[in-house]
Amino acid sequence: MVLLRPLVLLLALVVSDLYCLPWFVDISESQGPGAILQSFSLNCSSNVPTLELLRVQPPTTFFNPPSLTRWQGIYVGKMTLSSSARLDALTVNHYELQLKYTCGSQVTEGRLSVNVQRDPNRDQCAGRFASPAGEIIQVRETVMPGTPLYTLLLPGQGAQMNITSAQDPPYFPGPFSIDGQGQLWAPSQGLKGQAQKVFQLQILVTFGQGRSCHGMLTVKVLPAPSSQVSFPQQAQNITISENLVPGSKVVQVHARGFDVRYEIVSPVPCRLFSIGRVDGVVRTTAPLELVQAPDAAVTRLRVKAFERLRPWDSAELDFRVDVQSVNRWPPRCFPALMVTQIPETTPVGTPLNTFTCTDPDYPGSTLDYQLLFHSPASASSLCLRDRVLEVNNTLDCDALGACLQHTASILVLDSGQPLMTTEVPVLVMVTPVNEFSPTCVSRTFRVREDARPHTLLGSVVGTDMDYPHDSIEYSISGGSAPFAVDRLSGEVRLLGPLDYELQKSYRLTVLLTDHSQDQDPTCHRSGSCTITIEVEDVNDHAPKCEPPFQELTIYAHLGRSLEVTTMSCRVPQEPQRLAFSYRIVGGNGQSRFSLQGAVLVHNDLTLGAPWPEQPHTYELLIRVADAGPSSPHLSTTATVTVHLVPWRASTGATSTHRTTVPSRMTPLLVTDMEVFWQPEPWFVVVLTATSALLLLGLGWLLSWLLRGLTQVLQASSDPPQALLLNSIQATKGSIEGFMEAPRIETPQAPSSVMSLQHFDGRAQDSRTGRDYLFNTHTGARRWL
Repeated sequence: MVLLRPLVLLLALVVSDLYCLPWFVDISESQGPGAILQSFSLNCSSNVPTLELLRVQPPTTFFNPPSLTRWQGIYVGKMTLSSSARLDALTVNHYELQLKYTCGSQVTEGRLSVNVQRDPNRDQCAGRFASPAGEIIQVRETVMPGTPLYTLLLPGQGAQMNITSAQDPPYFPGPFSIDGQGQLWAPSQGLKGQAQKVFQLQILVTFGQGRSCHGMLTVKVLPAPSSQVSFPQQAQNITISENLVPGSKVVQVHARGFDVRYEIVSPVPCRLFSIGRVDGVVRTTAPLELVQAPDAAVTRLRVKAFERLRPWDSAELDFRVDVQSVNRWPPRCFPALMVTQIPETTPVGTPLNTFTCTDPDYPGSTLDYQLLFHSPASASSLCLRDRVLEVNNTLDCDALGACLQHTASILVLDSGQPLMTTEVPVLVMVTPVNEFSPTCVSRTFRVREDARPHTLLGSVVGTDMDYPHDSIEYSISGGSAPFAVDRLSGEVRLLGPLDYELQKSYRLTVLLTDHSQDQDPTCHRSGSCTITIEVEDVNDHAPKCEPPFQELTIYAHLGRSLEVTTMSCRVPQEPQRLAFSYRIVGGNGQSRFSLQGAVLVHNDLTLGAPWPEQPHTYELLIRVADAGPSSPHLSTTATVTVHLVPWRASTGATSTHRTTVPSRMTPLLVTDMEVFWQPEPWFVVVLTATSALLLLGLGWLLSWLLRGLTQVLQASSDPPQALLLNSIQATKGSIEGFMEAPRIETPQAPSSVMSLQHFDGRAQDSRTGRDYLFNTHTGARRWL
């Protein structure tokens, strides 16, 4: 036996701490007198405290008044069981003790709850059976032989019961017997003629392993009842429904007599019904569930009516109670709720779930199943075949609003009355599957070669049969081309400059990758298409003339036109461009020159223009522009310097001589190519710095020499200084005389003309006999 109680509390508590703070104590029913229930310490230093037990609920004498002792400066209170304590958890398992604690003027009340717990090792006789007076029962002398008279209820199972007291005749008509179930049976000879006798029976109950208890049963035999108590109605059958709740009225019986009381004598004990001891109303005491208790379908009741003061004056009534089944419970289904998720590629006919339903009222009965759609209302994607929910149609998520959550319910109906139904909610979520790869149509874009960066060329439009159809990302395979495609919109834009002459077209492979079209976010499909970008030629290079500067000398003949030169112009970057326009935009005084295509012509037929007597130089500016279909038209300006020398019939070596030029001679065109050197800028800088350093060095050397000369002059005498001065002056005079000498003038030919002539032959004129130099290519002459 284990004592279930807490340890002694060794905490010093103030008085206010006990207020409304109950203690809870668990104690075994095997504890006897003197057992300590609770120990607690109290602090009261100024006065002598008191501890009282005010009351116990339910009232009992099992508890002693609390004791209070002083120990090491504190007071220790204890609650113990009294000498009359006989705890029985089956009789009372909970007590409430109200305690009052007084410390001077402070009074505090607290509650102690005592829970009596069953002791599984304790088997004993309980109740009035184990009391000294024993249990007293009363029976009629008219009881039938072998009838059960009393049932002894004891804790535990497997107990053996024996009647140990003597049952010797002639006082006993025969022995009473008791079985292992605790039922006391009447003697086989009956009790007829034993009225007013009292039989005391000592009963020994053995539980095994040497454990036992004993008690007493006293049987009082009552005389046969008189005929004053009787039932006016005859036996009858009563039908009730099984859905009656406990306490419902079944029937009311009525017997004639004075101060009649009623009781059920069969079956004993009666589990399903009870009768009002005074009013005779039979009521239900338990649920009449035929499924759980099939034996409740038919119950035969025997009701006894007797006078309260004359119990032997009684009458009995037999009747039958039939319990009719009622369809009270709807079918129960498993699963009670169905939520599933399937991909859109699930084949038709795939089973999703099988529903198993039973009728609690009629097990094994046939149930009816119906499929009801809620959203969408007219869906045909699901069907119900023999309790199996299947896919009925292709589940397609590739259209707007097609991939839905199918909400439905399975309606299950039983066959009872009234009709009961159960609805099983169904939620089928169709998830998308990335089935198709994105595609796009090959396209051709055109762009001018002078287009600026970020210019929009067009858009690549991708399509995807999976929904959503525009969940596509674009990219270009390879990164060498000067183009880019927007990742989301597919717009193709220019990134860098273009050059028609270097590359006229580009072929780009655009990759398309879909996303957000599958339940798995990492599942992607890709496709590609080719776009062609053609670069449109733009006239972005001006023509260049070779050479850009020309200097020519021509001999013009009066009244004739002369071809001066042909402009040689081209576009190096675009050698195919050959059409140019030419126009003189400057230096064409008196309009003596004109252009015939690329040919510069000297016109001597201008009316009103005087014939030049002296050579004249013209610096012509010729604008050369491309004349093709491309725009804009770019141009360049070439410079042609023409030295015009009038041609006469004769030319003399001096102003007094004239030479006749044969009419058969044609004007000459002399081209002079002047070569000049244009150094690099860095060379000019280096040369300038070097020259400056050289000049500084020479200046320093000269100053050093002058200082040395000054020192020499100061050291010499005056006569030498005079001699040196005269020498210097004489030298100065000779120099000035040389500078003032008269210059000799010689006649010169025009430098611009004579410097250009080259005479490779010498001959003698046949008429005059004078010698002259001549040029075999041009025919020009120079008299000697």
